[in-house]
Amino acid sequence: MKVALGQFAVAPDWTDNQRTCLDLIARAKAEAADLLVLPEGVLAQDINNPEIMPRTAQPLDGPFMTQLVAAARGIAVMGCVNVPDGEGRFHNTLFILRDGAIAASYRKLHLYDAFSARESERTAPGDTLPPVVEIAGMKVGVMTCYDLRFPELARALAVGGAEVIVTPAAWFRGPNKERHWEVLNVARALENTCYVVAVGECGSRNIGQSMVVDPLGVIALSLGEAPGLGFATLARERLAHARAILPVLDNRRFADPVLKPPRSAPAAEPRT
Repeated sequence: MKVALGQFAVAPDWTDNQRTCLDLIARAKAEAADLLVLPEGVLAQDINNPEIMPRTAQPLDGPFMTQLVAAARGIAVMGCVNVPDGEGRFHNTLFILRDGAIAASYRKLHLYDAFSARESERTAPGDTLPPVVEIAGMKVGVMTCYDLRFPELARALAVGGAEVIVTPAAWFRGPNKERHWEVLNVARALENTCYVVAVGECGSRNIGQSMVVDPLGVIALSLGEAPGLGFATLARERLAHARAILPVLDNRRFADPVLKPPRSAPAAEPRT
């Protein structure tokens, strides 16, 4: 399976981001990619205006997604947008496009209430495990950004048959954060003998650093901090080799992960 990693800096105007996504889809199709992965939050971002995300949220049949869906013919496309929850917040929603339709979607389970950030102030958590879909003959599971820090979610995907784990992200800059990103992506690949395709938003707030990690923890492709489109081929032979010499999924002794009911979001602390 040939994958394309479309890394870019998300703009405040959703129409600009739509044009960027459509351009990346066209370029990925021109290179015969089977799958294009976009970052998290591709609808709109503005570090100076946190209210832009709930204000610009759109349903999956809204004007932003409509053109992306139409363009996703002959290629699968994944990324994340904000979708209103009908109660004043939104779901951070990963979309999977294929054959000119929305094949599946996933509402982010783990909200980024860490490192002084409070994603749960504006975002409603999902309550179901992400899907595993088949693309170009390989089984692909998905998760979103902060989900990466929870190994049980990646393990649930692997137990569910995933051979590839795709992770759109908008990974904040900060002390050791690039190191965290690399270590976690490598760990999720190695402990599950899966390919990991992680695509990060770049720009002034987020690190970019999109990468592909193979099932033995080797970083096969790594982008830097600037916008770009990278390509990698995921080989079934490499996957089979990794699982033959390192049969961790067969050797595990613990029960498979089970999703517990979502807890209520804690009350926001006053800002000073």
